[in-house]
Amino acid sequence: MLSAHSVSIFGHLRTIWLILSTFLIQNLCIAQTIQSYDMVIYGGTSAGVSAAIQASRMGKKVILIEPFKRIGGLTTGGLGKTDIGNKQAIGGLSREFYQNIKKYYLKPENWIYQNRESYRGVGYNTFEEDAMWAFEPSAALKVYHEMLEKEPNIRIVYQQRLNRKTGVKKEGHVIKTIQMETGQIYQGKMFMDCTYEGDLMAASGVSYTVGRESNSQY
Repeated sequence: MLSAHSVSIFGHLRTIWLILSTFLIQNLCIAQTIQSYDMVIYGGTSAGVSAAIQASRMGKKVILIEPFKRIGGLTTGGLGKTDIGNKQAIGGLSREFYQNIKKYYLKPENWIYQNRESYRGVGYNTFEEDAMWAFEPSAALKVYHEMLEKEPNIRIVYQQRLNRKTGVKKEGHVIKTIQMETGQIYQGKMFMDCTYEGDLMAASGVSYTVGRESNSQY
């Protein structure tokens, strides 16, 4: 039989073991929830998609965090007629997107309710151009996904919203991590707010202007 003293020792050892196990499990869980990237982009709008693609092409490891279920913002949500004055001024990734839109509509299978010839000259479109400026939201979404799928350095996550109260951790003026409402933590060398609302910008404490910028100040 074990003495009362031995039972007491075993009881203390069991308590210590439980405490250590809990501590290790908690730290392991924390380590598993922290993911590190060169660039953390919050907001899968057209700006966010473009930033992610450009960063990937520069060799950076990127995560694109979309708070909702669909990337592309207004471009894939219904704003399919581009309001521009001088189309020749559009270059870079923006023009690449419009060029890919044209390639999409050059495929006969993508014309469902009318044919390509009957659409000629409608709105801003002439088929002699290298790009197409009016499009369906579904076409924009497909083109964006195809462009992103070509970039191996980009990871996309959906339905991850920033914890606006305590989710931004900084050292001095530098953001180190952001935490989502789910508890997921993202660590990055650079953070970019590409939402329309500017939640990350506001939560990080940076200065910003609401509305039009006055000539007298700027």
